[in-house]
Amino acid sequence: MMSDTIGGYISENLVSVIMPTYNCANFIGETLDSVINQTYKNWEVIIIDDCSTDNTVEIVKKYMLNDKRIKYYKLDKNSGAAVARNKALDFSEGKYMAFLDSDDIWFPEKLTKQIDFMEQNRYSFTCTSYTKIDEKGNSLNHIINVKKQSGYNDILKKNPGNSTVIYNASILGKIKIPNIKKRNDYVMWLKVIRNANVLYGIDEPLASHRIRNGSLSKKKVNLVLYHWVVYRKIEKLSLLKSSYLIAYWITVTIFKLR
Repeated sequence: MMSDTIGGYISENLVSVIMPTYNCANFIGETLDSVINQTYKNWEVIIIDDCSTDNTVEIVKKYMLNDKRIKYYKLDKNSGAAVARNKALDFSEGKYMAFLDSDDIWFPEKLTKQIDFMEQNRYSFTCTSYTKIDEKGNSLNHIINVKKQSGYNDILKKNPGNSTVIYNASILGKIKIPNIKKRNDYVMWLKVIRNANVLYGIDEPLASHRIRNGSLSKKKVNLVLYHWVVYRKIEKLSLLKSSYLIAYWITVTIFKLR
């Protein structure tokens, strides 16, 4: 299914792991361990540091000494996750683009199962189910399941888990995202689905999303405005459809109906 890098040449099934980071010193070691422990070994990690003020760089450099597949770059100024992800794409060399937030965790078989799934079925855009953990890594006993197939309108209603998504860049290209502070991952998947047409899901938890105190993803109410910007200014949806989607998002997300 996969071939390792041979003689200095990148094999066609190299997975580039896109990892923006900002002040994640407490978590990034565990996140990197979850990549190193993958049964699939043909990967590179592209870490883009958005000017962290903690000791993130010292932790990452220790990992780099032991594993040349881990690469680190620091932005000149604090610019946000969108800029960091785009910069990581510039440095990436893989056939597959995988995304992993620097406080999330992959299960050991994640890449093996997902790349096999994509190769055997010739899928260009996939995601998996995932679990939720708290700041200390304890399970919150909550699984987010995915549909077997999702289209553009499905993603408008339900964003795939960022740290579960992989797309085939040799087919879809490297897809950049607008520089918006929040929901930039959501915009990315909406752009990818326009090229891929279908997002195929593996309904098996293969990653964990960490819920942190004060994280952007936890402040649900504050995201309503950003959703409106996505619907109206970026996706250019009608007023009626945008209003419906805002009402839907508030109902299912803020009131936790899913």
